[in-house]
Amino acid sequence: MCGIVGVVGKPARDIVLNGLKNLEYRGYDSAGIYLNDLNGHEYLTKAVGRISNLEDKLTPDEQGLVGIGHTRWATHGKPTVDNAHPHVSEDGRFYLVHNGVIENYAELKEKYLSDVNFKSTTDTEVVVQLVAKIAREKDLDGFSAFKEALKLVKGSYAFLLVDDTEPSHIFIAKNKSPMMLGLGDGFNIIASDAISVLDQTKTFIDLQDGDVADVTKEEVVIENLDGEKVERKPHTLDIDPNAASKGTYEFYMLKEIDEQPAVMRRLSQTYFGADGDVRVEQSIVDAVAESDRIYILAAGTSYHAGLVGKNIIEKYADIPVEVGLASEFGYHFPKLSKKPFFIFLSQSGETADSRVVLKQVNERNLPSLTMTNVEGSTLSREATYTMLLEAGPEIAVASTKAYTAQIAVQAILAKAVGEKKGLQDAKDFDLKNQLALVAEGMQELVDGKEKIDELAKKYLANTRNAFYIGRGVDYAVALEGALKLKEVSYIETEGFAAAELKHGTIALIEDGTPVIALINDPATADLTRGNIQEVESRGANVMTFVGKDFARKDDDVILPQVDYYMSPLLTAVPAQLLAYYASKNKGLDVDKPRNLAKSVTVE
Repeated sequence: MCGIVGVVGKPARDIVLNGLKNLEYRGYDSAGIYLNDLNGHEYLTKAVGRISNLEDKLTPDEQGLVGIGHTRWATHGKPTVDNAHPHVSEDGRFYLVHNGVIENYAELKEKYLSDVNFKSTTDTEVVVQLVAKIAREKDLDGFSAFKEALKLVKGSYAFLLVDDTEPSHIFIAKNKSPMMLGLGDGFNIIASDAISVLDQTKTFIDLQDGDVADVTKEEVVIENLDGEKVERKPHTLDIDPNAASKGTYEFYMLKEIDEQPAVMRRLSQTYFGADGDVRVEQSIVDAVAESDRIYILAAGTSYHAGLVGKNIIEKYADIPVEVGLASEFGYHFPKLSKKPFFIFLSQSGETADSRVVLKQVNERNLPSLTMTNVEGSTLSREATYTMLLEAGPEIAVASTKAYTAQIAVQAILAKAVGEKKGLQDAKDFDLKNQLALVAEGMQELVDGKEKIDELAKKYLANTRNAFYIGRGVDYAVALEGALKLKEVSYIETEGFAAAELKHGTIALIEDGTPVIALINDPATADLTRGNIQEVESRGANVMTFVGKDFARKDDDVILPQVDYYMSPLLTAVPAQLLAYYASKNKGLDVDKPRNLAKSVTVE
């Protein structure tokens, strides 16, 4: 959600533009850039729509050794040029970009800025006008005025501010919204996501809430709002910039679906020894094993992964599990068990709703674990423990490989805890071999993707709605399959426990309604077949994804056989491919569905 890139000390225009392009996956509806050449020339350019629209408006003369850029996803105010960032103060001195939401912007505007002529309807412009007013009335330098203004601001923010009286500096501040400093030789970079500038540096400083900094080409000075210097150690991100490119693929989503076999193998290498022994940090295993209930908190696709994980953890670790939507849990905290343990699932590690819950967990001094794809992310830093998904950069808005990685890592944890507790089921669970079988099965499915394309054309080309049905873990996958289809193809799709259709929703079945049925559960396979007959008798066009042991010759997709609890890892693949082809065949932008953002960093 929104993207920020800033550069000081190096020709900034192309770096900022390329960085913003690398962040397009986050979702945005306008873009802007401010450049200063340090010789008295400054340029502000903004455009609605894609970054290509911004580039078209730039002239060759617009260059700079300092630059800040932004892609905006509209919250306060419609997507317009005036509402796009950067925002400029009325006196023309300060330029500001912002990720986040200012909660008290209306109060600040009314109390301090009633005499200011605003050009936008955003919360962000209130802050840049406030900085300018404080600087003018108190005769302060830009950094001091910035810090004074921040003491009045409530909300989430990642700010980059340029004062054109000191244009060789970029002033920055962070609270709740992600922001990183990239360190270079004779230049420095600021970005909301390291992936945007990996072609420039791999050395980063993770800023923490309450940090403010004065960044020049040679120096970074980090303080708190009281002016006390703080130390933040740099670290190196060992990520190949090419891993975030599409290569020969038309869309990232298909590339990331195809990468899932490799992710399973990487997880096996990371979390298992050569002898097959599971390798999870002992302190994590001990803490989970001592708990009497596990609470999994997540949102969207990660929530669905948690529903699958609940089944796996209860089976192999023998600990009750509750799965909650972080957005609900954060403001309706339930009565907890005596020894709770919290697991947070997040691809980005920056999900704002989950962080609200984590802050309350930390206030109660309760143990927590973040399973995330991004080392050093906020949820990772603030949780007690971290397990990495090892999925590599995921760019498409619709999560695929992070979802299956989350399921696999939950299984790895369950086995480790079960073995710690001496449970026979966990000891007998040859998870390393299962992950190998899953990787092979995934490869077989992605190699046969043309079949899924044919199914999408046959069943989904002209429909406005569809259903997924399943039982047991298949129900959890049905929810995820429905989400994938609706978010990238805009086909209204719902996932149901198969038997629940006849408790009301079957009224929506009519001639030609597509129903995708998932069958992997040995206890309910025949019952789900009965539910298929019920919807077929009412005119539904049924598509089946079925485990090999339960398959019939007329099933559409026969899944390689793996352990029942691992079957979601395979069932998810054709569901992902079905959504991909349904979207692609309609001529949509598969990677950037409308109204959606990759990383939801505001509540």
